[in-house]
Amino acid sequence: MSRVTHGAGGGPAGNAPGPRRAGRRPGSADTRGRILEAARAAFAERGFDAATIRDVGARAGVDSALVHHYFGTKLRLFVAAMEMPVDFGAAAPAILAGPPDGVGERFAGFVLELWDRPEVRPLLLGVVRSASTDPVAAAMLRRMLAEGPLLTLATALDRPDAALRAALAGSQLIGLAMARLIVGVEPLASADREMLARTVGPTIQRYLVGDLAGAEGR
Repeated sequence: MSRVTHGAGGGPAGNAPGPRRAGRRPGSADTRGRILEAARAAFAERGFDAATIRDVGARAGVDSALVHHYFGTKLRLFVAAMEMPVDFGAAAPAILAGPPDGVGERFAGFVLELWDRPEVRPLLLGVVRSASTDPVAAAMLRRMLAEGPLLTLATALDRPDAALRAALAGSQLIGLAMARLIVGVEPLASADREMLARTVGPTIQRYLVGDLAGAEGR
């Protein structure tokens, strides 16, 4: 009569379960990435106020509790999802390197090309849609434009009132983003970006280096 040996768990050794396969743990990069991608889409379409954690979870294929597990609050999710994957500082030398009278057009061309990148447009849409109602989004939009790359350019050009110049140029771009990307004003929304850069560039150029009546020497 053959003997049946038993494993440590008391069952027959031949039927002992093998080692468990490692599954995805909560907090995996894949799941977090799906949530962030879903959040960018939700914020781009609906803005911060209207987008919900439940909607983000549904888009990502996870329970809303898991979204809270990763990010805690909708505001923290928004900040994480809207992080711009672009180093504006790295672009400044190329914009400044050409003829000084073309800085405005080169910067406008850089920004318009950036807005068309598929990894950037949802972020910009989410921030612009949300900036009018959410102070965090408003601060992000200011950093994207007036307080970020434009202030770097205005300071490098060494003209008086650099902060004011950056804010004026930024206001031009914020209006352009709203009309072109959010409201869809035609023919602006479908206009060729090179043409737009040539058209908007001189206005940005004047703000950055031209005379500002009543501002200089304050």
